[in-house]
Amino acid sequence: MSFDADLIACAKLVEKGDPDRFAATMAAPVALRKVLFPIYAFNVEVSRAPWVTKEAIIAEMRLQWWTDALEEIASGGLVRRHEVVTSLAHVLDATAARELQKAVQARLWDVYRDPFEDQAAFSKYIEDTAASLLRAASQSLSGTMPGALTDLGYASGLAQFLRAVPELERQGRRPLVDGRPEGVRDLARQGFDRLVKSRQARSTIPAEARPVTLAAWQAGPILKQAKSDPRLVADGTLGMSEAYKKLRLMWCAATGRW
Repeated sequence: MSFDADLIACAKLVEKGDPDRFAATMAAPVALRKVLFPIYAFNVEVSRAPWVTKEAIIAEMRLQWWTDALEEIASGGLVRRHEVVTSLAHVLDATAARELQKAVQARLWDVYRDPFEDQAAFSKYIEDTAASLLRAASQSLSGTMPGALTDLGYASGLAQFLRAVPELERQGRRPLVDGRPEGVRDLARQGFDRLVKSRQARSTIPAEARPVTLAAWQAGPILKQAKSDPRLVADGTLGMSEAYKKLRLMWCAATGRW
């Protein structure tokens, strides 16, 4: 499969801005990368939009730009010219485009310094910023968005969020509803339970959409670490060695498991 200039630009965005998802996409079948790279490039752009300026109104305008671009795709009308948006327009239907709008809306939390109202608000943020990507990719590949991907996306998103906690705190944010060690342990346990639930529903994910699950290749080990020793979250030492990361990704790609 040949990549045009826009797809190549999307791949480069992901390689630079989200190397873990880049590795997961490169482990997927070549034909599927034309769907995954634009979605993950979109995520890179949207996730950094609130952080490139200290002016909240400018950050909101940047996010609104993406909401409007996705609405153009969903409505089937004229779509603005942009390397990521143009690539998305080739792979998203209306359902997938509106699914990604959830990710844009959720990023408004990143614009401000307000804590999450409660655990339900936190969970929704994780689902909308992480599970929405898997669901939109599955919709594009198979025409379905299995519930198992919501649980898997939450587990994967939580694992990555926990790794980001120290930096968010340095930025003056209060990222966790309950940041005590016991609260972090409970949160990691809940995330791991949802990971197990997604594994139990693996058969509900259509074969053509299963490569999207590769994005969650690190969720299990990271959540296990946080459960076992929640202090690793505060220390910023969650994660796997490069050697183990490569082996685990190879295993996930070979077995279709996570």
